Amino acid sequence: MRIKRIFAATAALTALVTTAACDGGGKDDGRAAPASTNSTDSAGPDTGPPSAGSLAEAQQYVQRHTSCEQLSTEPADKRMPSQDPAKPGAWSVTERGVCSDQRERGQIVLYRTSDMKEFQAGYKKHVSDAIDGGKGDYGLFSRVFVGKDFAVVPRRTETAMSLAKSGLRILTCNPTFGVPKGYKREKALVEHCVLSDFVNSQDGKGSVNHQSPEEEGRERGESARPKEGRKPENSLGLAEAGSLAELKKLVTSELGCEQFSTDPETVSISSIDYLPAIEGDHKMWGVGERGMCGYPGGERRAHDLSWLDKVDDMITFQTKAKAAQLKELRENGGRYRATRSMVLVGKNVAVETNSASARHGLYQAQFLHLNCQEGFTAPEGYRFEKALVNGCVLTNYEGS
Repeated sequence: MRIKRIFAATAALTALVTTAACDGGGKDDGRAAPASTNSTDSAGPDTGPPSAGSLAEAQQYVQRHTSCEQLSTEPADKRMPSQDPAKPGAWSVTERGVCSDQRERGQIVLYRTSDMKEFQAGYKKHVSDAIDGGKGDYGLFSRVFVGKDFAVVPRRTETAMSLAKSGLRILTCNPTFGVPKGYKREKALVEHCVLSDFVNSQDGKGSVNHQSPEEEGRERGESARPKEGRKPENSLGLAEAGSLAELKKLVTSELGCEQFSTDPETVSISSIDYLPAIEGDHKMWGVGERGMCGYPGGERRAHDLSWLDKVDDMITFQTKAKAAQLKELRENGGRYRATRSMVLVGKNVAVETNSASARHGLYQAQFLHLNCQEGFTAPEGYRFEKALVNGCVLTNYEGS
């Protein structure tokens, strides 16, 4: 069953400023180097995020890296975004202003906030609400730069590229986004969001993903996406762990795992709501260690079940998972059931969970869904890599 693309050419480039766009005039040579070489500001990870005591101070900080002239706090200023959920009084925003990047002919909106965690939580909810409303790409191309107590949202990609060299970090809360290797990846103040210096852009003027064959092809004017998916050796990176204990530690923040068991009888439990992918002896699936998070039953029915697999033979695991997935698709009218076919894999690990929110968090931890549907592809901006078995791909896109 082919999954239809959900992206439109007018996809939102930031979840805060609805007028933000990546296309238009200005210079087109502002590509960023990897984060290991592009930090020119003293307010980096060693000294913490930059702080500003007023909008004027925030403006002065921005001016170290790009043009920010004619600062105004007037709501009637035509440069202000017409629709903005982060007005003063919301998300702990105390002040809001706008200035002009005269060099790149764009606007920059600045926010002062009394509680950066509350600001990030407000932004996360805004993105989540948009995704739940059917806009799966919302916030994927975020331009929300945050410091300790202020945020900056530039309209132009070129402006964002300049700010990416500062101590500010881009806040991204779309769960399908992954920071490429070579760029800074830092924890946000809220779960399921990430801070980075990678400018994700559709207009070809953002940060270069040096690992991406799509980028290389685009630079040569070739097709943007190989239909068969990125080959395993060119992967953007996958989660891995040296043991089941390490895997449990890796996923605890997403799955909880307050109750965890490796007892064979407990691990083999399933219910109508929680169907593990693995049936029978897990070693026949190439799995060396297997455990289960959650509550298998007792006074109340089983709940919050997820399975963790330390995989010794990933080719065998994916081969078995493919057969189980295709069988389920045949028996269920071409649709997935809760857990069985929603297997997320890493380099040498796998997780089986029917919690969509947990999977979204695991995507940011470099897990990908093994999808063996015939003709499946993923919209632009999502990861789409070839699996170790023919007919399957790895992706962070869940469509219907």
